[in-house]
This record gives sequence, structure tokens and C-alpha cells, in this order.
Amino acid sequence: MATCDECGRHENLPYRCSRCGGTFCSEHRLPENHECPGLSNWDDPSGVFESDFDDSVSSQRGRASGLVDSLTSTGGLLGYFRGNMAYVFLGVMWIMFALEWAVILGTQAGIFPRGTFSALFTLSTENPLFVWTWVTSVFSHSPISFFHIVGNSIVLYFFGPPVERYIGSRKFTALFVIAGMAAGLAHIGSSFVLTPGVTTSVLGASGAVFAILGVLTVLNPGLRIYLYFVIPIPLWLFTFGFAALSVVFFLSPNSAASVGQGNVAHFAHLVGLVIGLAYGQRVNGKRNIPNQMSLGGGRRGGPGGRF
Repeated sequence: MATCDECGRHENLPYRCSRCGGTFCSEHRLPENHECPGLSNWDDPSGVFESDFDDSVSSQRGRASGLVDSLTSTGGLLGYFRGNMAYVFLGVMWIMFALEWAVILGTQAGIFPRGTFSALFTLSTENPLFVWTWVTSVFSHSPISFFHIVGNSIVLYFFGPPVERYIGSRKFTALFVIAGMAAGLAHIGSSFVLTPGVTTSVLGASGAVFAILGVLTVLNPGLRIYLYFVIPIPLWLFTFGFAALSVVFFLSPNSAASVGQGNVAHFAHLVGLVIGLAYGQRVNGKRNIPNQMSLGGGRRGGPGGRF
């Protein structure tokens, strides 16, 4: 027995949408009945409905657009990315983590010059115009703190897919990257103002992850999650509990340092959360969202989970 992703009804013979991979009852099996994200992306890349009576239609789209569509459409080489960008970003984070260690070991061996790590992976007040670090810093994590990447990975793995299903893969991609960059830039910007002359750097997906939490908190504040996989609490309490800690630690660096949180970009967390809350308000109410996440079900195109 499966559960309909749209209405939550239990169904003995569920239907699986070939466009988004979701599971639905007979009432919501058609793409237009479950607001399938694939509808907005549908452009007939295989030419199924091509009539050939008006060549201007295809010429207006352009070759580049046609190539991208053919690669990312269902059955295309990159078709898995549609509906699964949360997992793609998760993979990129761990690939980047491996590259960070490769650079560190290469620097120790004299293969790379000193400063290579910072120039590639961290957004810093020393080099704020290294624009590539605006993006690479979002997917990079502290190599000396394994919990840093593990914590962000857990939140992204469990909470990213529901948000992506709700807003679509393209908007999810934009939200994650833009919120991550804005959070990092805001953090070093606050350093310029509050501690001028002090070198500050930032890396990590925490700002982007907090944006995801913000969106999901607006969409379903009462969503039950499991803290440490054991303690059931509503999502709003989890989100704003972290936000409250970030405010305290940002305003009182000594308090943060006393509990091992002194080298954390707390302001970046807050900026990401504000972006997520604002965007969540914008998209709220357009469709239903699950009331609870359970391991192994309820995801379109992949596993769900409890946190």
C-alpha cells in the first residue's frame, strides 16, 4: 500500500507519474491534477507532437535551448536532475569536500602554493572579488569539522526534496545557490562593518540549508520531525530554536566560543533563514505538502526520511 503524494490517501494500486516520479491515487494521477512540475518544463523535446507546418516555432527556441531540453528531459542523459537537484547538490558537496582534502594534501606536499585552498573554496574579506568563491564556498565545508558537512547533508537530504517538489527543480536550484551566496556575502559584509581590518572568511551550505528550512517552516510549521531521530517536535520549534541560538551567538561571540560555536557564521544562518521565510510566504498555499516525513516513502523520485 502506498500514499498519494497529493492528498495523502492510502492506495492499494497507486499510479506513478513518469514526469516527476511521484505516487498518486486515481484522482490525482494525471499531471494537471497534481500540479506536476514537469508541466511547466514540458516543451516536447522528442518532437512527439511536432506537426512540421510552422518551422518558426522550433527556430525561435534556438539550438542551445533545444540541446539543454533534450539532455534534461525525461529519458535524457541528465534527466535524473529534474526533481532531484537536492541530491545533486548533496553529491556536489561531498565531491567538493574530497577536492578540499586533495588541495590540502597537495599543498603540504608542495604541489600547490600556499593560499590555494582559500583562493578556491572560501569567501573572504581579503578577496571578496574572487567571484567564483561566491559559489564554491556554498558547496565547501570545513575540512577539520566533519560534523559541519554531515549536519548540512542530513538537513538537505531530508528537507530538500519536499521543498523541491513544491516549487520545482529550477526554482529550488536558484533558491539554494542565491540564498547560499547571499548568506556568505552578508557574513563578510557584516565583518567589514563590525570588525574592520580583521580577516574573515566563510564556507558552507548552512545559509542555503536555512533557506530551505525557512520555506518548509512557512509551508507546514506543524510538520513533525524527529530531533536526533528520536524526539518528536514541530518543525517551527526546530527552525526558530536554531535561529534563536544563532541570534544569541552572533550578538555574544564569547558565549558562542564557550560552547564551541565561536568559528561559525551565525549571521549567514539568519540571512538564509530570512530569505527562506520570505520566499515561503510568496509560494505558500499553491499546493499541499506532507504532514509528516517517514523513512522510505512520500518522495517523488527518491526516498524520504525522518529527522
